[in-house]
Amino acid sequence: MTLPQEIIRAKRDGHAVGDAEIGEFIAGLTSGDVTEGQAAAFAMAVFFRGMDLEERVALTRAMTRSGATLDWAHANLPGPILDKHSTGGVGDNVSLMLAPMLAACGGFVPMISGRGLGHTGGTLDKLDSIPGYQTQPDLALFERAVKEAGCAVIGQTADLAPADRRLYAIRDVTATVESVSLITASILSKKLAAGAQALVMDVKTGTGAFMDSLQGARELAESIATVANGAGLPTSSLITDMNEPLASAAGNAVEVLNAVDFLTGKHRDPRLLAVTLALGAELLALSKLATGVEAGKQALEKALDSGAAAERFARMVSALGGPGDILERAHSHLPRAPVLVDAHAQKSGFVSAIDVRAIGLAVVELGGGRTRASDPIDPAVGFTELAPLGADVGPDSPLARIHARTPEAAAAAAESLRAAYRVGDSPPRLADPVIERIAGGP
Repeated sequence: MTLPQEIIRAKRDGHAVGDAEIGEFIAGLTSGDVTEGQAAAFAMAVFFRGMDLEERVALTRAMTRSGATLDWAHANLPGPILDKHSTGGVGDNVSLMLAPMLAACGGFVPMISGRGLGHTGGTLDKLDSIPGYQTQPDLALFERAVKEAGCAVIGQTADLAPADRRLYAIRDVTATVESVSLITASILSKKLAAGAQALVMDVKTGTGAFMDSLQGARELAESIATVANGAGLPTSSLITDMNEPLASAAGNAVEVLNAVDFLTGKHRDPRLLAVTLALGAELLALSKLATGVEAGKQALEKALDSGAAAERFARMVSALGGPGDILERAHSHLPRAPVLVDAHAQKSGFVSAIDVRAIGLAVVELGGGRTRASDPIDPAVGFTELAPLGADVGPDSPLARIHARTPEAAAAAAESLRAAYRVGDSPPRLADPVIERIAGGP
């Protein structure tokens, strides 16, 4: 057995670390034999020296093996296990629609999602705004919901990839979160542990993204696609734009209502539709549920227009403890803020640029997000009718509608919105929200 400090020394000095040594280190991290100080030193060594493909695959597999793995073979599901992961943004409620859309096309989606931290929203926080919905069910209920609805979106259990949970906590306080090697292993270990058979990765870039540069987004997208396929998980990555909120809503309950309107056809934000269809089509093509991306897109559009995707969403919500009439009475079930105020720009014109991170932080200031993992969430607050790039704003066309707990909070949010929006005399050139595809599948 190689001592942890020797593994750290090798990586510190720029040498490749073998599969066995990585496996030993992660096993020690899980058991407690590797100290927090040693884990921090290892993370810092990887941050500065990086890892080659073989090391990243070995780290991903070792972290996957650190806890329980879900095996869906016993469930006899008549379709492939599909999953999607996003690096996070503002107004990114794609999972709420994509999971039931894929289920309506013959896939099964046991999606393990996270909570919001910083300026980005969390899928679990959004689902927590649905009365009765269990985001932390036991394994039996999770499996039953997947069987009955074809999809279930829940939080990570304590048994899945515990090494990742411990290493991430250490990375978070040692300024090593941004390591592409460690991000790759962190994401993929959870997806492999959940039993995914095909994965699509949504890597955001722009003012509201974790990777604000296209170069950084491309590096992460390529790493995940390459390592995932090396670990036996067919994967493609899409780089998508986060220079404006993806949905016209940002918050928790307001994004759930946006998702219900999307599924029922009442309202679909164009950029949100484009990204959701692109991600879903990749998965249907990867899993052979569609003959190609274009056929996958057509199948997803049919699932939306026929109401089949909406029905799957309603079935999922009911199976996990939520109301059975969420589609019909979403307004009644979801919490609503007592103060509604329109925020107007300081001058009339066209939206030429948006500081999306600032909008996310404004949601946090309203109480709809957290700066620490233990912070409580107000599910009712947030923004709706967010003006997109190119929108004509003025006295009759506000930047957004604010949903707040108090008039004072609404006034502060209005100031934050005005600071986040740049208004010019002419509309900007609008770009496709799907910027690039990183092929990873067979």
